[in-house]
Amino acid sequence: MGLTLTRAAQWTTSSSGTAKLESTPLNESLLKEILEFVEKIGSKSPQEAEHVFEEPLQWNTTLVASHFKKGYNTRGSTVKSNEKDSEGNPLLQLSPPSLYVRNFSQLSKLLHVAKDRKLQEVQACLEENRDPMVNILGWNFISKLDRTRSPPEVPIDASEKDVKVKLFILLQDIDKKILNKLVAEISEQVQLDPTIVTKEVELFKQCCTEGEERLLKSLRYTSDFEFSNGCRAPLWRQALGEICYLVIEPCDGEILNITCSSAGVFLNAGFQQEGDESHYERKSDFYEDLASLLKNRSPHFAENINKQVVDGEERGRAQKSEKQQENIVHQWERLQRALYGRKKCDTCQRWRNLGVLTVCGPAEEEKARKSSVEKKRPGARSRMKAELSASYSPGHLSSQRTKTSAGAVVEEQFSESSSETEEEEEQPERRSETNPDLPSEYWQIQKLVKYLKAADQTVTVLVLCAMMELDLTKETCQLAIQDLGGLEVLLNLLDTNDIRCKIGSLKILTKISQNGFLRQTIVHMRGLQRMVNNLDSPVKELQALAAETIANVAKDRRARRTVRHHGGIRKLVKLLDCIHDSANLRANMEKDLEVARCGASALWSCSKSSKNKEAIRKAGGIPLLGRLLRSPQENMLIPVVGTLQECASQESYRVAIQTEGMIEDLVKNLRRDNDELQMLCASAIFKCAEDKRTRDLVRSNKGLQPLVSLLAKADNKQLLAAATGAIWKCSFSMKNVAIFQESKALQTLIGLLTDQPEDVLVNVVGALGQFAQKPANKTAICNGGGIKALINLLNGTNQALLVNVTKAVGACATEKDNVAIIDQLDGVRLVWSLLKNPSTEVQSSAAWALCPCIENAKDAREMVLFLIGGLELIVHLLKSTNNEVRTSICAVVAKLAKDKEILGVLTDRGVVSLLAELINTTDNRLRCYLAEAIGHCCMWRNNRASFGEYGAVGPLVRYLESKDTSVLMSTAMALYQLSKEPSNIITMHEEGVVQQLIHLTGSDDSKLQEFAAGCLRNIRLLSLANQRAACSNENP
Repeated sequence: MGLTLTRAAQWTTSSSGTAKLESTPLNESLLKEILEFVEKIGSKSPQEAEHVFEEPLQWNTTLVASHFKKGYNTRGSTVKSNEKDSEGNPLLQLSPPSLYVRNFSQLSKLLHVAKDRKLQEVQACLEENRDPMVNILGWNFISKLDRTRSPPEVPIDASEKDVKVKLFILLQDIDKKILNKLVAEISEQVQLDPTIVTKEVELFKQCCTEGEERLLKSLRYTSDFEFSNGCRAPLWRQALGEICYLVIEPCDGEILNITCSSAGVFLNAGFQQEGDESHYERKSDFYEDLASLLKNRSPHFAENINKQVVDGEERGRAQKSEKQQENIVHQWERLQRALYGRKKCDTCQRWRNLGVLTVCGPAEEEKARKSSVEKKRPGARSRMKAELSASYSPGHLSSQRTKTSAGAVVEEQFSESSSETEEEEEQPERRSETNPDLPSEYWQIQKLVKYLKAADQTVTVLVLCAMMELDLTKETCQLAIQDLGGLEVLLNLLDTNDIRCKIGSLKILTKISQNGFLRQTIVHMRGLQRMVNNLDSPVKELQALAAETIANVAKDRRARRTVRHHGGIRKLVKLLDCIHDSANLRANMEKDLEVARCGASALWSCSKSSKNKEAIRKAGGIPLLGRLLRSPQENMLIPVVGTLQECASQESYRVAIQTEGMIEDLVKNLRRDNDELQMLCASAIFKCAEDKRTRDLVRSNKGLQPLVSLLAKADNKQLLAAATGAIWKCSFSMKNVAIFQESKALQTLIGLLTDQPEDVLVNVVGALGQFAQKPANKTAICNGGGIKALINLLNGTNQALLVNVTKAVGACATEKDNVAIIDQLDGVRLVWSLLKNPSTEVQSSAAWALCPCIENAKDAREMVLFLIGGLELIVHLLKSTNNEVRTSICAVVAKLAKDKEILGVLTDRGVVSLLAELINTTDNRLRCYLAEAIGHCCMWRNNRASFGEYGAVGPLVRYLESKDTSVLMSTAMALYQLSKEPSNIITMHEEGVVQQLIHLTGSDDSKLQEFAAGCLRNIRLLSLANQRAACSNENP
């Protein structure tokens, strides 16, 4: 929003010449920060939010008149805000497609109207108002702050000056906050650093010589000043990741103006004059390094570079030994000897399978020669960088030792056979003797990482194989790789073009990514982006390893978000499609299934994010998962079912699982002898059985009996929790309960009420609550000791468990014999005490459980009055703001008010006024129990008159307009009781109750008829009494 912020945004120029914000993560973060600032300014700084801009912010919007509701005047397609400035201009005006906004308050309201298009509106506003500070504060105010501007002087109103100053300070603060955040984000995404750029520039300066074979005419910096961090770009451009600016004159073209940034190298518009910022604009694509850009722009440069490489290859080819195979094996033996102190080591099968010993073919020999020559030639450094370190990670690049004789390191360690070299390699081992705290693996990894940083492709593969020989599951080895810089090198290898290097790197990363700290480090080093890029590889093994590593790393929240942002979800879903044409089916099936399995594993890890679940669905993952669900291979089924059960928390997935016929496959897989697979299938059914149709499908596919059989595996608590959860949800259908009874599931569930984890208990108690809906099961629960176990659970603190326990106790309390046992075990007091629980769900479920306890108690008066403070708590909860709590408490009051002594205590506690305050509710369920409570409370003394005085009678009459028969029943009963008070009859008559009561007398419900007729009788008796009184007055 401020001067600095407008510079921080990354701009580009469209074909029409209009400046647009680039679609980059940096810009997206910037827009979100501005959006958050505008949305909150109204509440945090209301005075500044109401300040009218000097000139309105204007842009083309996608909003139309129909989006604007309250607070706006709409005429046709034109919209004007009701709020106006001192001159009568509307603070917001829409004349499609143009939109004018004159203060932050209206801008905040506009973003609320835009809903999911907020970011697009903020972006359009910034693109069409490149310097919004001028519009907001005015040229005169800005010119005093920035002397480089020269607008016409306009006097500033003194009354507005303080507000402007506060607003300016506010905008400055948000500028600093956003820039600090952007700098922090950029620091995590750095690929190039000033040291590498400087060394590369110095390298090419040596190529600016005289003669026909020179590569460049000249190369210079635009600035001679160098900051302490090595950058030459201005500080505010360094915040965007820019390092320096170069002017290069090639031998065969125009002068190139180049920007070197952390994201790469690109052409800029060229420096014209002091203060002109247009030269910073990018005019080309990003290139990975300076050499790549020059090759693309200068044929002479590319030709001479290639010619030098070819000449070097010819000279190298003449010097190549015919015994290259023996040399490679010799290198491997020397590497083993240096690491493990062995003079001879047989090659292991693992690196034989990678094809290391078969690199002596003509094509591979030529490739090896090229790599050797390129490393020795200064001009070919960019080629090596593209092959082995294209990611430009700072740690890795700093270890490349950018010299003109880069190959010297490799030759020194692998080509010579002097005893001096071997002694130098043994020095770290002697050092380990002086530091016994570090294990021997640490020093072995140190050597491997050192070789890995300086090796060519072939030796890199050898080193990776040696590293895989170590026990990488040990935490010491994993952390050693991180501490010694090996992790950066492994991630950089993923950007090379050598398939063997990539595969070797991923095999190591798959193992070490089991470590939580390393997973976070991989994300910080942008390793996930590289793994996602490798998912597009045509090599099946590479795809599988990349997906498997993503599955490990994506266990962290930030990693899951990174995978989604870089298109990884779509690529992983694509891996699930493993069906090809029949010609290649047999040859590729095994590899394709492995790729699909790894892809499903990665999706399983990513699916813990709700946004990723939606991304999987949009990418078409549901039908592909459904197809793989029919696989006979258990190692394939586990990640597939794991992904489905994770995603089944969303309704769209539950519907898809039902309609795609997956319930049948889930039931089928329940019968497999694999605990993990059974657990995942049961968990998926648990989540999907919320829907009645799914419960019926489980029953029709005979899936209830397998669920009961899983209860026998009580030692596996995860499996037990999933099985009991599925039984609980399936028991919502009474037909399923009958089948469970036949399988004797009830007795097993009662036995699981003790010595189980809370997640198991929640499900077991929930299932018993559903079983208790049948009268025979209530007795069985009581006889099996279930009631005592349930009451013991009332002392817990788990809210979900308390809700289910109170529901189960309430269901059992509908039998009078059970209530006596519950009261004897102090269950009523414990349930009543839960009314103090802070959870409204626990409060309401406890109140519902008290209703049958009060109704079926042998002596409810003694039971209730014995609870000191119990009635005060009931009355107090009528003040709750939660409708479910109000409804349940009204139901309790209705039960309690049947006893006159209890009703007297409730009346003294003010229950009448509190019930009257709830009378204007529109919730039908609350209306039903509220009317019933009012009807029963009328039995005490003057309560009928009190309800009339509190204004409860008129709104109660309007309840008769409801279509709900239960509401009509309780309302008619309450009106019948209230009609015994003459003053209430007058109010009822004024509300037109007579016609409605006459209509109710024709109801099919006899009780409803009686209440309606009784109320009409009371009205008629009062009318006759008035008539007799009038006649007696006329004829004294």
